Amino acid sequence: MNSVAAIIEASQVSAPVAPQSAAPALIRASGVSKIYRMGDQTVRALDDVSLEIAKGDFVAIMGASGSGKSTMMNLIGALDRPTTGHLAIDGRDIATMSSDELADLRNGTIGFVFQQFNLLPRTPALNQVILPLLYAHPRPDDLEARAHHRLEQVGLGKRTDHLPSQLSGGQQQRVAIARALINNPKILLADEPTGALDTKTSEEIMKLFGELNAEGITVIIVTHEPDIADFARRKLVFRDGKIIDDTERAPLKAATAAKDRVL
Repeated sequence: MNSVAAIIEASQVSAPVAPQSAAPALIRASGVSKIYRMGDQTVRALDDVSLEIAKGDFVAIMGASGSGKSTMMNLIGALDRPTTGHLAIDGRDIATMSSDELADLRNGTIGFVFQQFNLLPRTPALNQVILPLLYAHPRPDDLEARAHHRLEQVGLGKRTDHLPSQLSGGQQQRVAIARALINNPKILLADEPTGALDTKTSEEIMKLFGELNAEGITVIIVTHEPDIADFARRKLVFRDGKIIDDTERAPLKAATAAKDRVL
Protein backbone atom coordinates (compact mmCIF):
# COMPACT_ATOMS: atom_id res chain seq x y z
CA MET A 1 0.00 0.00 0.00
CA ASN A 2 1.48 3.39 -0.97
CA SER A 3 1.63 6.33 1.45
CA VAL A 4 -1.35 8.18 -0.08
CA ALA A 5 -3.59 5.12 0.15
CA ALA A 6 -2.45 4.47 3.70
CA ILE A 7 -3.30 8.00 4.84
CA ILE A 8 -6.71 7.89 3.13
CA GLU A 9 -7.50 4.54 4.74
CA ALA A 10 -6.37 5.80 8.13
CA SER A 11 -8.48 8.92 7.81
CA GLN A 12 -11.54 6.80 7.04
CA VAL A 13 -10.99 4.32 9.87
CA SER A 14 -9.40 6.22 12.71
CA ALA A 15 -10.26 9.90 12.18
CA PRO A 16 -12.11 11.22 15.23
CA VAL A 17 -15.88 11.21 14.92
CA ALA A 18 -18.12 13.07 17.36
CA PRO A 19 -19.99 10.56 19.50
CA GLN A 20 -23.74 10.30 19.00
CA SER A 21 -24.39 11.68 22.48
CA ALA A 22 -22.27 14.81 21.91
CA ALA A 23 -25.37 16.73 20.74
CA PRO A 24 -28.99 16.41 21.84
CA ALA A 25 -31.20 14.05 19.86
CA LEU A 26 -33.19 15.90 17.23
CA ILE A 27 -34.89 12.68 16.12
CA ARG A 28 -35.63 9.85 18.55
CA ALA A 29 -37.38 6.62 17.58
CA SER A 30 -38.31 4.12 20.29
CA GLY A 31 -39.71 0.69 19.39
CA VAL A 32 -41.15 1.99 16.10
CA SER A 33 -43.05 -0.42 13.90
CA LYS A 34 -45.04 0.32 10.77
CA ILE A 35 -47.55 -2.28 9.63
CA TYR A 36 -49.55 -2.18 6.41
CA ARG A 37 -52.57 -4.39 5.90
CA MET A 38 -53.51 -5.30 2.34
CA GLY A 39 -56.49 -7.60 2.28
CA ASP A 40 -55.61 -10.71 4.25
CA GLN A 41 -51.89 -9.92 4.20
CA THR A 42 -49.90 -7.98 6.75
CA VAL A 43 -46.63 -6.29 5.82
CA ARG A 44 -44.33 -5.19 8.62
CA ALA A 45 -42.35 -2.43 6.87
CA LEU A 46 -40.55 -1.44 10.10
CA ASP A 47 -40.04 -3.84 12.97
CA ASP A 48 -39.30 -2.42 16.44
CA VAL A 49 -36.77 0.19 15.29
CA SER A 50 -35.04 2.39 17.86
CA LEU A 51 -32.52 5.08 16.96
CA GLU A 52 -31.39 8.61 17.74
CA ILE A 53 -30.12 11.20 15.29
CA ALA A 54 -28.32 14.09 16.91
CA LYS A 55 -28.61 17.72 16.00
CA GLY A 56 -25.98 18.51 13.36
CA ASP A 57 -25.47 14.91 12.26
CA PHE A 58 -25.00 13.80 8.64
CA VAL A 59 -26.68 10.43 8.09
CA ALA A 60 -27.09 8.15 5.09
CA ILE A 61 -29.94 5.62 5.18
CA MET A 62 -29.38 2.62 2.94
CA GLY A 63 -31.05 -0.66 2.09
CA ALA A 64 -32.49 -2.68 -0.76
CA SER A 65 -36.00 -2.20 -2.09
CA GLY A 66 -38.45 -3.31 0.60
CA SER A 67 -35.90 -2.95 3.41
CA GLY A 68 -37.84 -0.25 5.25
CA LYS A 69 -35.62 2.72 4.41
CA SER A 70 -38.33 4.62 2.53
CA THR A 71 -40.85 3.96 5.31
CA MET A 72 -38.32 5.31 7.83
CA MET A 73 -37.84 8.38 5.64
CA ASN A 74 -41.60 8.99 5.53
CA LEU A 75 -41.78 8.84 9.32
CA ILE A 76 -38.78 11.13 9.81
CA GLY A 77 -40.38 13.51 7.33
CA ALA A 78 -43.64 13.50 9.36
CA LEU A 79 -45.44 12.20 6.27
CA ASP A 80 -46.78 9.19 8.17
CA ARG A 81 -47.24 7.95 11.73
CA PRO A 82 -45.88 4.74 13.29
CA THR A 83 -48.29 1.89 13.96
CA THR A 84 -46.65 1.28 17.33
CA GLY A 85 -43.83 2.94 19.23
CA HIS A 86 -42.86 6.58 19.47
CA LEU A 87 -41.07 8.91 17.07
CA ALA A 88 -40.17 12.37 18.34
CA ILE A 89 -38.95 15.11 15.99
CA ASP A 90 -37.52 18.15 17.71
CA GLY A 91 -39.10 16.95 20.95
CA ARG A 92 -42.60 16.40 19.52
CA ASP A 93 -44.15 12.93 19.25
CA ILE A 94 -45.65 12.76 15.76
CA ALA A 95 -48.15 10.08 16.80
CA THR A 96 -49.97 12.63 18.98
CA MET A 97 -50.04 15.46 16.43
CA SER A 98 -52.96 16.48 14.23
CA SER A 99 -52.66 16.68 10.45
CA ASP A 100 -52.37 20.47 10.63
CA GLU A 101 -49.67 20.23 13.30
CA LEU A 102 -47.74 17.74 11.16
CA ALA A 103 -48.01 20.10 8.19
CA ASP A 104 -46.63 22.95 10.28
CA LEU A 105 -43.80 20.71 11.51
CA ARG A 106 -42.90 19.75 7.96
CA ASN A 107 -43.00 23.32 6.69
CA GLY A 108 -41.03 24.82 9.57
CA THR A 109 -38.60 22.12 10.66
CA ILE A 110 -37.93 19.86 7.66
CA GLY A 111 -36.66 20.73 4.20
CA PHE A 112 -37.31 18.10 1.51
CA VAL A 113 -35.15 17.34 -1.53
CA PHE A 114 -36.31 14.78 -4.09
CA GLN A 115 -34.69 12.77 -6.87
CA GLN A 116 -36.78 14.35 -9.64
CA PHE A 117 -36.47 17.94 -8.32
CA ASN A 118 -40.28 18.52 -8.34
CA LEU A 119 -40.01 21.98 -9.88
CA LEU A 120 -42.93 23.75 -11.55
CA PRO A 121 -42.12 23.79 -15.29
CA ARG A 122 -43.30 27.36 -16.01
CA THR A 123 -42.04 29.02 -12.84
CA PRO A 124 -38.68 30.85 -12.59
CA ALA A 125 -36.15 29.80 -9.97
CA LEU A 126 -36.85 32.70 -7.61
CA ASN A 127 -40.56 31.90 -7.41
CA GLN A 128 -39.84 28.18 -6.99
CA VAL A 129 -37.87 29.01 -3.85
CA ILE A 130 -40.48 31.47 -2.56
CA LEU A 131 -43.30 28.90 -2.74
CA PRO A 132 -42.94 27.33 0.77
CA LEU A 133 -42.97 30.80 2.33
CA LEU A 134 -46.51 31.29 1.03
CA TYR A 135 -47.65 28.64 3.53
CA ALA A 136 -45.66 30.00 6.47
CA HIS A 137 -47.46 31.39 9.54
CA PRO A 138 -46.92 34.25 9.77
CA ARG A 139 -45.85 34.95 6.20
CA PRO A 140 -42.63 37.00 6.11
CA ASP A 141 -42.53 40.33 4.30
CA ASP A 142 -39.13 39.82 2.66
CA LEU A 143 -40.01 36.86 0.42
CA GLU A 144 -37.83 37.78 -2.54
CA ALA A 145 -34.84 38.76 -0.43
CA ARG A 146 -34.89 35.45 1.41
CA ALA A 147 -35.26 33.46 -1.79
CA HIS A 148 -32.47 35.38 -3.49
CA HIS A 149 -30.18 34.73 -0.51
CA ARG A 150 -30.79 30.98 -0.70
CA LEU A 151 -30.17 30.92 -4.46
CA GLU A 152 -26.92 32.80 -3.87
CA GLN A 153 -26.02 30.23 -1.23
CA VAL A 154 -26.33 27.36 -3.72
CA GLY A 155 -24.50 29.23 -6.47
CA LEU A 156 -27.46 30.36 -8.58
CA GLY A 157 -27.70 34.03 -7.70
CA LYS A 158 -27.47 34.99 -11.38
CA ARG A 159 -30.14 32.54 -12.54
CA THR A 160 -33.10 33.70 -10.49
CA ASP A 161 -35.27 34.26 -13.57
CA HIS A 162 -34.44 30.97 -15.31
CA LEU A 163 -37.10 28.32 -15.92
CA PRO A 164 -36.30 24.65 -15.17
CA SER A 165 -35.94 23.99 -18.91
CA GLN A 166 -33.13 26.57 -19.00
CA LEU A 167 -31.17 24.88 -16.22
CA SER A 168 -29.04 21.75 -16.13
CA GLY A 169 -30.00 18.82 -13.92
CA GLY A 170 -27.50 19.89 -11.28
CA GLN A 171 -28.78 23.46 -11.34
CA GLN A 172 -32.37 22.25 -10.99
CA GLN A 173 -31.38 20.24 -7.94
CA ARG A 174 -29.69 23.33 -6.49
CA VAL A 175 -32.96 25.24 -6.93
CA ALA A 176 -34.71 22.41 -5.10
CA ILE A 177 -32.15 22.61 -2.28
CA ALA A 178 -32.60 26.38 -2.04
CA ARG A 179 -36.35 25.82 -1.80
CA ALA A 180 -35.80 23.24 0.96
CA LEU A 181 -33.71 25.77 2.89
CA ILE A 182 -36.04 28.74 2.59
CA ASN A 183 -37.78 28.21 5.96
CA ASN A 184 -34.49 27.71 7.82
CA PRO A 185 -35.14 24.02 8.58
CA LYS A 186 -33.33 22.09 11.29
CA ILE A 187 -33.45 18.94 9.14
CA LEU A 188 -32.66 18.53 5.45
CA LEU A 189 -34.19 15.24 4.25
CA ALA A 190 -33.08 14.12 0.80
CA ASP A 191 -34.55 11.12 -1.02
CA GLU A 192 -32.08 9.79 -3.64
CA PRO A 193 -30.96 13.39 -4.33
CA THR A 194 -28.34 12.33 -6.91
CA GLY A 195 -30.33 9.57 -8.61
CA ALA A 196 -30.99 11.66 -11.74
CA LEU A 197 -27.51 13.22 -11.94
CA ASP A 198 -24.18 12.24 -13.47
CA THR A 199 -21.18 11.37 -11.30
CA LYS A 200 -19.49 14.80 -11.36
CA THR A 201 -22.71 16.67 -10.62
CA SER A 202 -23.58 14.17 -7.87
CA GLU A 203 -20.28 14.91 -6.14
CA GLU A 204 -20.93 18.65 -6.37
CA ILE A 205 -24.39 18.24 -4.82
CA MET A 206 -23.03 16.04 -2.03
CA LYS A 207 -20.29 18.56 -1.27
CA LEU A 208 -23.02 21.22 -1.01
CA PHE A 209 -24.84 19.02 1.51
CA GLY A 210 -21.57 18.76 3.42
CA GLU A 211 -21.22 22.54 3.52
CA LEU A 212 -24.81 22.92 4.76
CA ASN A 213 -24.16 20.30 7.43
CA ALA A 214 -21.03 22.20 8.52
CA GLU A 215 -23.32 25.19 9.12
CA GLY A 216 -25.31 23.13 11.63
CA ILE A 217 -28.15 21.66 9.56
CA THR A 218 -28.92 18.00 10.23
CA VAL A 219 -28.67 16.24 6.86
CA ILE A 220 -30.32 12.86 6.20
CA ILE A 221 -30.03 11.26 2.79
CA VAL A 222 -31.72 8.10 1.57
CA THR A 223 -29.62 6.38 -1.08
CA HIS A 224 -28.74 3.00 -2.52
CA GLU A 225 -25.36 4.22 -3.76
CA PRO A 226 -22.41 3.40 -1.45
CA ASP A 227 -20.22 6.17 -2.90
CA ILE A 228 -22.92 8.73 -2.08
CA ALA A 229 -23.34 7.31 1.43
CA ASP A 230 -19.58 7.78 1.93
CA PHE A 231 -20.12 11.54 2.12
CA ALA A 232 -22.08 11.07 5.36
CA ARG A 233 -20.66 10.77 8.86
CA ARG A 234 -23.01 7.97 9.84
CA LYS A 235 -24.54 5.13 7.84
CA LEU A 236 -27.72 3.23 8.76
CA VAL A 237 -28.46 0.07 6.79
CA PHE A 238 -31.95 -1.45 6.82
CA ARG A 239 -33.03 -4.99 5.99
CA ASP A 240 -36.44 -6.55 6.52
CA GLY A 241 -37.62 -3.57 8.53
CA LYS A 242 -34.71 -3.59 10.97
CA ILE A 243 -31.43 -1.71 11.28
CA ILE A 244 -28.66 -4.25 10.62
CA ASP A 245 -25.74 -1.81 10.60
CA ASP A 246 -25.17 1.55 12.29
CA THR A 247 -21.68 2.83 11.50
CA GLU A 248 -20.03 6.14 12.32
CA ARG A 249 -16.92 7.18 10.43
CA ALA A 250 -15.07 10.15 9.05
CA PRO A 251 -16.94 11.48 6.00
CA LEU A 252 -15.38 11.18 2.56
CA LYS A 253 -14.21 14.80 2.59
CA ALA A 254 -11.76 13.93 5.39
CA ALA A 255 -10.10 11.35 3.17
CA THR A 256 -10.03 13.80 0.27
CA ALA A 257 -8.35 16.45 2.43
CA ALA A 258 -5.76 13.93 3.59
CA LYS A 259 -4.98 13.00 -0.01
CA ASP A 260 -4.65 16.67 -1.00
CA ARG A 261 -2.16 17.31 1.83
CA VAL A 262 0.07 14.47 0.61
CA LEU A 263 -0.12 15.42 -3.05
